[in-house]
Amino acid sequence: MNISFFRESNSSNPQGPRAGQLITTHGAISTPAFMPVGTLASVKALSPEDVLGTGAEIILVNAYHLYLRPTHNLIEQLGGIHDFMGWQGPILSDSGGFQVFSLSKLVQVDESGVRFRSHHDGSEHHYTPELAVEIQAALGVDIAMPLDQLVAVNASQNEIMEAAKRTLRWYERSRKAIGNQPIFPIIQGGFDSKLRTSIAREVATLDTPGIAIGGLSVGESKDTMQEMLTAITPQLPIDRPRYLMGVGSPEDLINSVSLGIDLFDCVLPTRLGRTGGIFTNEGRINIGAARYRDSKSPLSKKCDCSTCQTFTTAYIHHLFRNNELLGYRLTSIHNIRFLVRLMENIRKAILENNFDDYASDFLSQYIPTNPEIRTEQRLKRPIHD
Repeated sequence: MNISFFRESNSSNPQGPRAGQLITTHGAISTPAFMPVGTLASVKALSPEDVLGTGAEIILVNAYHLYLRPTHNLIEQLGGIHDFMGWQGPILSDSGGFQVFSLSKLVQVDESGVRFRSHHDGSEHHYTPELAVEIQAALGVDIAMPLDQLVAVNASQNEIMEAAKRTLRWYERSRKAIGNQPIFPIIQGGFDSKLRTSIAREVATLDTPGIAIGGLSVGESKDTMQEMLTAITPQLPIDRPRYLMGVGSPEDLINSVSLGIDLFDCVLPTRLGRTGGIFTNEGRINIGAARYRDSKSPLSKKCDCSTCQTFTTAYIHHLFRNNELLGYRLTSIHNIRFLVRLMENIRKAILENNFDDYASDFLSQYIPTNPEIRTEQRLKRPIHD
């Protein structure tokens, strides 16, 4: 199982917007691309046909969660992750390092791996780099991620440095254990630009099919995230895809693409969708607000998703006011399509050499969610973009 990456844009600048094609066993992905998250082999509330309808070409699953339930061995017996979940397109799997450290009980880490108790039943597990890739090989994913070590935001400099270097040592063990399955090393390093630069330079010397950047979008400011990417991307080879883990806000996608990132994933569009949060070209709104009770318009007049082509805003407001499950599906479809279409437009702009103009126009209209802006003030903005 192999992958290849072809850049379609002409720029040789390692820190600039790129368009490309990522070729996998289960199909090609046009980049830049957003990956909907199907943690437990399911993009929440959506069928595979729903996800395909959004234009998404690749999804993400989580090895940690599938290892605990229903187990990777069972999925392998049932024909692998593609058949198990009915998705025949490319699949990337996260090792679940973040979940191990954030969800598990009594986590202990050393050079061998991570010992933890399951957040489901308290059972003990020893999650090693070798086990993490064994799970992903059994799943049969197209792209795997190695086990990486996360540290607390307030960790000491020594702890951050050791975790970043251990993550690379774990990658080397994973690569030796996984055979020919594509696996991306992960660049960690907290919010230390010098450490991030050093780790990126080391990763650039490795013979890898792609490179992942982890440990960002974990509560730091957007300026800090951009500072880290500004330090990292100039060090990376231009002929391999770059994957920024866990990022999905529209403004972050635009700004990260501008610095040379190709792949993204995030639970944001579906998590927001299930709580009534809607992406529009002017920012996010809350479909539960009373002002949408009698609106005959779609969520967005410019949106081509199946939700906006079929249903009124008033109907979706009604679904949420009455806790109808269909509402979660319809808003999730809309939100994923919003991000996928954003990436399609970004790609088109890159290929037409007018990315800067497109990014400027989009960001001049889109107002990011800001905790300092009162919710009721944001809800006064028009819903229709």
